[in-house]
Amino acid sequence: MNSAEKSIVRDINLAPQGRLKIDWAREHMPVLNRLRERLSVEKPLAGQKVAISLHLEAKTACLAELIRDAGAEVTITGSNPLSTQDDICAALAVSGITVFAKYNPAPEEYKYHLIQTLETRPDLIIDDGGDLVSILHAERPDLIDQVKGGCEETTTGILRLRSLEKSGELRFPMVAVNDAYSKFLFDNRYGTGQSVWDGINRTTNLVVAGKTVVVVGYGWCGRGVALRAKGLGARVIVTEVDAIKATEAHMDGFSVMPMAEAAKYGDFFITTTGNKGVINGSHYPLMKHGAILANAGHFNVEIDIEALEQQAVNTQTVRKDITEYLMEDGRKLYLLAEGRLVNLAAGDGHPAEIMDMTFALQAMCLLYVHENHQKIGPKVIDVPYHLDEQVARYFLESQGIQIDDLTEEQEKYLASWEL
Repeated sequence: MNSAEKSIVRDINLAPQGRLKIDWAREHMPVLNRLRERLSVEKPLAGQKVAISLHLEAKTACLAELIRDAGAEVTITGSNPLSTQDDICAALAVSGITVFAKYNPAPEEYKYHLIQTLETRPDLIIDDGGDLVSILHAERPDLIDQVKGGCEETTTGILRLRSLEKSGELRFPMVAVNDAYSKFLFDNRYGTGQSVWDGINRTTNLVVAGKTVVVVGYGWCGRGVALRAKGLGARVIVTEVDAIKATEAHMDGFSVMPMAEAAKYGDFFITTTGNKGVINGSHYPLMKHGAILANAGHFNVEIDIEALEQQAVNTQTVRKDITEYLMEDGRKLYLLAEGRLVNLAAGDGHPAEIMDMTFALQAMCLLYVHENHQKIGPKVIDVPYHLDEQVARYFLESQGIQIDDLTEEQEKYLASWEL
């Protein structure tokens, strides 16, 4: 049975449409292309089974095909129900990759796809949000023994992994790709910053200039969202629980206040924390008519949707990916993309050039785990700096940018305590 026959996709006939999107992304991913040239010849993953759970869109497809070209047998599923694109799934299924994914599946179907991916008995894993690793440890420990290790893409997943490691239950090494410089400084800041507003703008078709944007959380994703909001002409308020990050937001020129105060002023609210209930039932009565709520975190828990539904007297879909909540006093609040990550659920995700760096890092870290898993042991590790720097160097080279190298005398100076 070939990959198309084994796959579970919505419509295999969408493959040509998906292939055009994948090819467009590939044209703008020079770092991955450079890796492909080498790995497709060397085949370092020959004989290995790789399971991937990522947002299933065009850039992800480029990574999956790179890993396939490196010799692996690849199975892929989505990491969020609304970020899967059916035409991409079809294109991958006819390209030799097994796919278990559909756009907007029922919760039980979404989980079934994850389990089917794991039942291929993978040697290596790429996870986004920690669902594959969590299911392996909590529900399918019978599939763990063959797993050498893997990589985690995002903040939420790393939080789950650190908790698993702290409890002493993590069974294999995982690389915290999200914490690499080439990831959070560029992907989280510039990628999230642009793609969140791409999703909001295409969904609402409303002007941002002159309005007030409340950014909840000032990590690297929050920094990017706030920076782009400022560039679009908005007034920006930041809410935080971390005094250092709050100080940074203040020094960056943004207003800083508690959510209970910020709720009175926002036209747009964007959550970027990875935590639950950062906008909750106590905040909705304070919001003005027409306020728009969006989430940029991995799971749809940052905005308390249950409380919003309980306070509303009526709900309706007023535009694709916009749910209107009519409150008892006549105000209307709007939730984008069911509270799921707005840049992918209501957009195409990060720009191709940004994901080029992130996915090159994923591929290089996967190879590192493959080669060093026994030495690493069952723990969460940071991306080795030489891999992080190599991705940045590849990127600079692709842009025609050169930098200086230290001279032998300078290296000696820096290594000495004597002046």
